[in-house]
Amino acid sequence: MVVEDVAEGRTARKRRAIIEAATEVFLQHGYLGASMDQVAAMAAVSKQTVYKQFADKEHLFAEIIVGRTAVLGDRLADLYATLDDAEDVRPALREVGRQLLESLSRPDVLRLRRLVIAEADRFPEVSGTWWERAFHPSLVLLGEALERMADRGLLRELGDPTLAAYHFAGLVMYKPMNRMMFAGSAAVTPPVELAHLADSATDVFLAAYGR
Repeated sequence: MVVEDVAEGRTARKRRAIIEAATEVFLQHGYLGASMDQVAAMAAVSKQTVYKQFADKEHLFAEIIVGRTAVLGDRLADLYATLDDAEDVRPALREVGRQLLESLSRPDVLRLRRLVIAEADRFPEVSGTWWERAFHPSLVLLGEALERMADRGLLRELGDPTLAAYHFAGLVMYKPMNRMMFAGSAAVTPPVELAHLADSATDVFLAAYGR
């Protein structure tokens, strides 16, 4: 029993090392430029071990996207849940906007997002998980949080809570995310500007949805 547990722990550590190494290899070289040999070398395991864990490069790529998507989705869900404790809608939404931009403008998130977009035509089902399991569900959750705020009288009645969430996220994200996606990681927007954009987006959102 103890031997089995140790073996299982060793296998899990190797799998985690492979995923971490593969993520860096894919980000550095793109899907086409990445190889299982590079992944094995960076993970300090044999190529046979890589193939034992993952049938091929496509399955390894899918594992990375799904795993990172789940982490991002959980992070955003926790952020939106903070609105349930809000008593003043404006500072609460401003903070959510700031934290949303901070989470999505992290270099590792931006690099992975570019990779997902670049491979969307090649692997639509894999790349689609970014939308289906992270971004859209997180905005459904944001819409539900906004609806609860409306029920408490902090916002006007929302005919379509999810659409309202998209309006808020669009106001917050459009300028800085497009800039960083097209201009590269070196074009990261300074925190003070991100805060200003989040605050301004909140003001515009409340002009339409505020009481």
